[in-house]
Formats: sequence, structure tokens, C-alpha cells
Amino acid sequence: MPLIVDGYNLLRFVQKEGHFENLAEVGLCRILSDYLTSVRDRGHIVFDGTGPPDKHDFEQLGGLANLEVYFSGADRDADEVIMQKIEDSSAPKSLTVVSTDREIRAAAEARKATSVRADVFWHGLVSRLETQQKAVHEPKAKRRGITEGETDQWLDFFGIDRD
Repeated sequence: MPLIVDGYNLLRFVQKEGHFENLAEVGLCRILSDYLTSVRDRGHIVFDGTGPPDKHDFEQLGGLANLEVYFSGADRDADEVIMQKIEDSSAPKSLTVVSTDREIRAAAEARKATSVRADVFWHGLVSRLETQQKAVHEPKAKRRGITEGETDQWLDFFGIDRD
């Protein structure tokens, strides 16, 4: 289900969440990309304005295969861009729109897209990534089993013959 995210709307919420107060646009994009990878989906994030004055971090970010980053420009705001994306979608029912803005949520719901508040989305994202990280830290030996030498050591320890 493709994702359309109101960038600063989500970022401002996240910055109020404890240890994320210093999170910037690039960091949010990386986190979103990790999330989209974990759910095997793609998305768009739209920020107001022309972006940060120093674009070095975005240049270092490179291309994210599953996340397109947009800045609305000087002449319009992110809300307009997001609502246009919803309107232009050929499959709006497959969209998930992340914003706490009432006007954006109403536009999404009018086209039968799924609308999720920034706080609800963020808590789900964090939960998904934490669960995934716990699974990643599992030792490879757990799936592979123990080696022949380790087996012999345990058999000797318990006084069991191999036959």
C-alpha cells in the first residue's frame, strides 16, 4: 500500500517524542526507508518549502529505492502537493496517507484512501522496526545448530556415547 507522508507534520510529532528531538529531515527519510523496506512497500514524503539551506546531507543520502523525497517549493505548501498526489492517484484505495492535518485527511478519505494520524503511524513504525531489530540480533548458530565438535563436547559432558 503506497505511502504518502506529510513530512514536517510527522517530523514535528517525532521531535516531541523523547530522544528524537534532534532528528532532521534526512534522518526521518532514512527511518521511513528502513520501515518501507521492512513492509516491502514504497512511498513519498513531502516537505514544505525548498528544503534545508545546506543540501549536503540529502546529497549524501543518495537515492532511496523505496522513498521519493519532495519539497513543495516556494510557491505552494506540502498540503497542496499531497492533495494533488491523492487526486492524481489511479488507485487511491491502495494509498495510505500519513498526516494529522484535517484537510489532507478529508481529501484522502474522500478518495477512499487510508488516512493515518502521524502519532499512530509513528508508534506503529517504531514497533515494527524494534521487532525486526530483535529478530536480526538472533545468533546464526541458533538456526544452524551446533558444530560437530560442540556436539562431541556435550556428549562427553553428559557421558553419552554417540552410538
